[in-house]
Amino acid sequence: MDFGPYSAFIAGSYGFAALVLGGLIVNGWWDGRAQRRALAELQDERGGRP
Repeated sequence: MDFGPYSAFIAGSYGFAALVLGGLIVNGWWDGRAQRRALAELQDERGGRP
């Protein structure tokens, strides 16, 4: 498959998209951990699950 003079642009676009998606995945994972930690703290304050 030959992309001609646009191959660098196409490869860069795919690379940038991969970085953005990777960042969103890491951000979601990080935020999920923070939310679980905050929920555990709230449950400890209330004395466990109702």
